[in-house]
Amino acid sequence: MTLELIIFIASILFGAVIFWRESQGNGVYRFFNKLMNSKELQMQATDKKGFVYQQSFLLRLVFITAFFLIVILITRILIPIDLATISLFASMIFGTLIGTYVAGFVFKSSAVIEEQSESLEDKFQDAIEKGKDFIEDLQNKEPQAVEKAKEEIKQSKEQEKSARERLKDKGFLK
Repeated sequence: MTLELIIFIASILFGAVIFWRESQGNGVYRFFNKLMNSKELQMQATDKKGFVYQQSFLLRLVFITAFFLIVILITRILIPIDLATISLFASMIFGTLIGTYVAGFVFKSSAVIEEQSESLEDKFQDAIEKGKDFIEDLQNKEPQAVEKAKEEIKQSKEQEKSARERLKDKGFLK
């Protein structure tokens, strides 16, 4: 169980490294693309697609599974000890897939943060300025506002008739 957990965590990191490496350059994928496809079907120079970078889930799964099958075959040939069990194989594949998606999330979120950083700074500065203006308004206008409110209350009380006077106006009292 401990070995599976260690391999799972290592494969998550491996998936993130693979994703990052392919986002920087996809030379291996280009080589296989040129090897397998005719001139008309080869990818363009501006295309950044790789084995896991900008691929759908199914193709990522196929490429990662094929990679680990090749690695397990090589280790079986070099080391005749039965290290590569099915549970370790599944942990490696699943961890690598998770690592690629985590790395993709980190790259996309960092790109959005970088893109929005200037507008966020401007919005933050505007909020600070509005807060300062609001505090200044409260500090400067508070005595005037209180006095104004007191005057309005006095005027409304002076203008209101008492209950006895209102009943007399309606004709209920003499």
